[in-house]
Amino acid sequence: MKKIINQPGDIVSQMVKGLASAHADILAQVPDTQVLYRTAETPNIVGIVSGGGSGHEPSHAGFVGIGMLSAAVSGEVFTSPTPDQILEGIKAADNGAGVFLVIKNYTGDVMNFEIAQEFAEAEGIETAAIIVDDDIAMEDSTYTAGRRGIAGTVFMHKIIGYYADQGKSLNDLKAIAEKVNDNLKSIGLALTAATVPEVGKPGFDIADDEFEYGIGIHGEPGYRREKIKPAKEMAAELIGRLKEEFNWTTGDRFAVLVNGMGGTPLMELYLFWNDIQGQLADEGLEVDFVKVGDLMTSLEMQGASLTLLKLEDPDWVSALQGPVNTAAWG
Repeated sequence: MKKIINQPGDIVSQMVKGLASAHADILAQVPDTQVLYRTAETPNIVGIVSGGGSGHEPSHAGFVGIGMLSAAVSGEVFTSPTPDQILEGIKAADNGAGVFLVIKNYTGDVMNFEIAQEFAEAEGIETAAIIVDDDIAMEDSTYTAGRRGIAGTVFMHKIIGYYADQGKSLNDLKAIAEKVNDNLKSIGLALTAATVPEVGKPGFDIADDEFEYGIGIHGEPGYRREKIKPAKEMAAELIGRLKEEFNWTTGDRFAVLVNGMGGTPLMELYLFWNDIQGQLADEGLEVDFVKVGDLMTSLEMQGASLTLLKLEDPDWVSALQGPVNTAAWG
């Protein structure tokens, strides 16, 4: 294992401190926690909190700031943060109008965030939540009952953060989030495995000439392995699966995220998007927003995921295009 670290057990705490100091103009750390919150004063708007296990950077702390999250909570690598840590994030995000939680659908995350919600309500903080389950690859998987939450979660951050900053109420945000989640679908592939530092070896074995469709962001098994093939054929598989889900028709409008898994060069991601855009055009679809980059990663895994958001509300484009001040959205 080759990594730029000190001790495996200190990675997350040191990473959180480094992120806070590198972006001290927009972020601060709650003392003695792995919680980062935005320093801009935003009274009387709903706070937005997300989080989960580390190893998916820049998710989630890289999206803390004006226009997106109010706070993010980082657990240990691929491990949910504890309810106490999540509660600290909720408190840091509370501006007096309640706190909305964006939770990826993993058993540990859902359980710990729900416990933290109960703690917060007991302290007089009103909360609501959405459980994001955008991954269409598998119905059930390691760590998850139902579909997993993956890169589409970042679109949820952006849209809900935008509407929160516009002054929408907790109930309004809940309704918007449910509609977004219903129209948000993702699927990915992996060429290599990630190595959790405290384990010291790849999470699964895959031959040098193979890749796997449907792999999860923690290395959970996908649905099929094949020999390496051209990017356009990989794109066709992902688009075909998404087509089955959306049952789209000519003229449907979408926002698209081509997400890198951490170890994929941007050259390959943009090449992949080039193939994807041509195939979406062949399907007669309109693309109104595109994002390409590493937004929800899996340590150093090589691979990519494709997220489509059907634009049932045209105003979602404004939400995705709205200005932000975060470390990672760009």
